[in-house]
Amino acid sequence: MTFVLKALAVAATSLALLAPSVQAQDFPTKPVRIITPFPAGAGPEAALRVLAEKLQKKWGQTVVVENKPGGNGFIAIDTWKRANPDGHELIQLDNVHLTTYPSLFKKLPYDPAKDFEPIAPLFRTYFFVGVGAGSKYKTVGDIVADAKAHPGKLNYGSWSVGNPVHLGSALLEAMTGTQMQHVIYKETAMLYTAVATNEMDWALGSLATAGPMQRAGKLKFIAVTGPKRHPAFPDVPTVAESGGPAGYEVTGWTMVAAPKGLPKAVADKIQRDIEAALAEPDMKDRYATFGYEQFPVTRDQFMAFIKSETTKAADIVARTKASLD
Repeated sequence: MTFVLKALAVAATSLALLAPSVQAQDFPTKPVRIITPFPAGAGPEAALRVLAEKLQKKWGQTVVVENKPGGNGFIAIDTWKRANPDGHELIQLDNVHLTTYPSLFKKLPYDPAKDFEPIAPLFRTYFFVGVGAGSKYKTVGDIVADAKAHPGKLNYGSWSVGNPVHLGSALLEAMTGTQMQHVIYKETAMLYTAVATNEMDWALGSLATAGPMQRAGKLKFIAVTGPKRHPAFPDVPTVAESGGPAGYEVTGWTMVAAPKGLPKAVADKIQRDIEAALAEPDMKDRYATFGYEQFPVTRDQFMAFIKSETTKAADIVARTKASLD
C-alpha cells in the first residue's frame, strides 16, 4: 500500500512538472488579445499591429490589438489587470510605465515589479528636434541662445507629463540652464501641426510621429537625440553637433508584458515566438519605416536594461523636478 501511495505521489509530481510544458506547447488555445495604451495610428501601435499579424499566422489563432489610450496608460493597464492571467491577455507598455512613473508618482495604480512579466522589447527609437519649415531656428544652439535671452518665453510640446518627449525636452532645459514652457496636446498630430505652423517653437519627435510632417516639407529636423547620426538622415547632426550639450541622449522603447506568475514555460514560448516574428526578413525594414530599430536581448539582459533605464529615469526626474502628484 505504501509503495502504491509513493508511486502515485511520484506520478502526480511528474504530471505537475509536465503540465506547464504541455500548456506551453499548446499555447495559445484561444484568441489572444494585446492591449495597447496608444491610440490607433500612433507609431508604437502600428508597430504592434505588424507584430500581431505575424503572431496570428504563427499561432493559428486570432490576435486582436485593442486600443485603450488616455490616462497616462492607466486605462489600458486597468483593463488588462482584470483579464484572465493565463497568457492570452498581453499588454504593450511604453518605457515610462516601468521606468519613469515610479519616480513621477508617489502612488501608482499598479506595481511595476509585481504585476508585469516583461516578455520582450519590440523596438527602440531616438528622437529628432523638430521645428517649423520656416522657423528661425537652424540649430539647437539657436534655441538655447534664444531661451537664455528670453526666459520662460519659448515653448515645446508633448502629449502628457512624463513621456520621453516631455522629459527629454525638460532634460535639455536642465542641461542648458534654460526655462521654457511645456504645452500638452491631446494628440501627436495636433502637436506636430502646431510645430509646423510655428504655434509651437519646437518639439522632439520620432519618424513615426513627426515624420509625416517632415516628409510633407512642413517640419524640419535640426538634430537627432542619439549618440550618432541617424542612418536615414546622415545630414542631420546630433544635438551636440548642433550646438547643444554634450552627452544629451533621449530614447524611447516599448515592450510586450504578460501577467506576473505566468508559468515560465508559457512565458518563454511567447518570448520565442515574438523574437521569431521580429526576426523575419521583412520586419527590420517594416520597423525602419517607423524609424524604429530592434534590439534583441535575452530575458536576463532585458531585465538588467529595465533596471538601468529606471535608474536613469529617476535621475532625469530629479534633475527636471518633474512630478505628477
